[in-house]
Amino acid sequence: MDAEFIRDLFAEFGPVDVRRMFSGAGVFADGLMVALIVRDVLYLKSDDPGSARFAAEGCEQFGYTHKGGKRTALPYWRVPDRLLDDPAELADWARASLAAARVRKTAAKPATRRKRR
Repeated sequence: MDAEFIRDLFAEFGPVDVRRMFSGAGVFADGLMVALIVRDVLYLKSDDPGSARFAAEGCEQFGYTHKGGKRTALPYWRVPDRLLDDPAELADWARASLAAARVRKTAAKPATRRKRR
């Protein structure tokens, strides 16, 4: 999947930036990563409640295996193939991904501490 194809695919969702990463690319909206492309497969970010939607569609969660055999799953799920032909519905799913990215960003903010004197 090339960057122009991805921007066209997400056009109904809104403008996205596609940035090369490792062996694939990240898709960013409002400065947040909402999708991942690895080996020409599109994955959308999801939170725990949204993951059930992907699982119900028979989609796989993205993950990788470490050298020692340990498996790590990331919060990205394969997009149902039918969404690649339905920009309006893909836009709905992408909006949910953006919401999940915003929640994760807020949750990841460290508490600020004041220095003691």
